[in-house]
Amino acid sequence: MAIFWPYQLSCRADGSSQPFETGAKTPWRHLLLYPLTEKKSAAAVAAASALLLAILAGCATPAPRQSVALLEPANGATVETTFKVRFGVSGMAVAPAGEIVADSGHNHLLINQAPVAKGQSVPFDEQHKHFGAGQTEAMVTLPPGRYQLTSQFANGAHQSYGAPMSSTIQITVR
Repeated sequence: MAIFWPYQLSCRADGSSQPFETGAKTPWRHLLLYPLTEKKSAAAVAAASALLLAILAGCATPAPRQSVALLEPANGATVETTFKVRFGVSGMAVAPAGEIVADSGHNHLLINQAPVAKGQSVPFDEQHKHFGAGQTEAMVTLPPGRYQLTSQFANGAHQSYGAPMSSTIQITVR
């Protein structure tokens, strides 16, 4: 009795697995295996099985992509002088400022300012509004004019996660 073992097993970098494709443009991890027959020892079968399980463990679902967004107001919106700002965060937890916890932080709203460099502290001034209680929405008041609003996510010590954890929109306040 023969045990048919795949000659090739592939695992895409995104976590999915499927048969090997030659010339694929997506990064792959490959394992070439040989057919096992009843002539192979139980130790060889156990070793091959352990190796296969280790390879498949590497095919686990990747961590969610970390990102932020300004959900409200919409990019290009015209708003009243007092308006709601709603933050969106994916792949990280929103938590109050104070303690530094991996993969967590809180929102900041930057007014006419570029994203804060990774590891730098978000300034405490009128152009950098802190939502250190872990707020995901707030009412903001600005005088009439055109504005660039940037959502900047930072850790519990207000140290920025950098441009990848920021999102910028343009609005007009009337």
